[in-house]
Amino acid sequence: MRILLVEDDDRIAEPLAEDLRYQHYVVDSAKDGLEGWEYTQAASYDLILLDLMLPKLDGVQLCKRLRAEGYQGFVLMLTARDTTTDKVIGLDAGADDYLVKPFKLEELSARIRALARRPVELRQNTLQHEKLELNPASHTVAYDSKPISLTPKEYLILECLIQNPTQVFTRSMLLDKLWELDQVSGSGTIKTHITNIRRKLKTAGSQRELIETVYGVGYRMAVVDE
Repeated sequence: MRILLVEDDDRIAEPLAEDLRYQHYVVDSAKDGLEGWEYTQAASYDLILLDLMLPKLDGVQLCKRLRAEGYQGFVLMLTARDTTTDKVIGLDAGADDYLVKPFKLEELSARIRALARRPVELRQNTLQHEKLELNPASHTVAYDSKPISLTPKEYLILECLIQNPTQVFTRSMLLDKLWELDQVSGSGTIKTHITNIRRKLKTAGSQRELIETVYGVGYRMAVVDE
């Protein structure tokens, strides 16, 4: 895997790059957003580790530019800002994951492995289920062309379900997916997120439940009408 690290703080960038190279990743480093952009124009990267607060071009703007230009690799945002709003901004810009500083190298490595397990080809096309559309590249969701605003956890759950429309996911399986984004407590929260997604889909115009409950097992996308 080839990784681009865009981080202006040498105290973070140097040991991080060294650790990643020790894990046999190929790593390039940039110290500001414009330099990071130039690197992406000269080479192909599987993953970009992107600081949110960067000189010249901040991480959000760089991420948006990359996605607008068709970058299909993964983006993991690194930031000291630990608020839901900041996470939503980063994910809406096209980031795949979000890690708050300070972090342990072991956790970052686990996040990278989790991203590497996601099939990149799924990012190349909009995922569709009836009138519901999910764009993995831009992290946008729409029903019948009407935009739907989801929280990061709601988006991750819906993405998981729509990528595997015939599979039934238990609450534990969905909870594992949320661990890739943030720590959560108790499987009961999955039911709350599902309820919220259903409500938003209904508000957008869905006339039936697109997320089906398989009683005693879990959830899946409803069978598409022929």
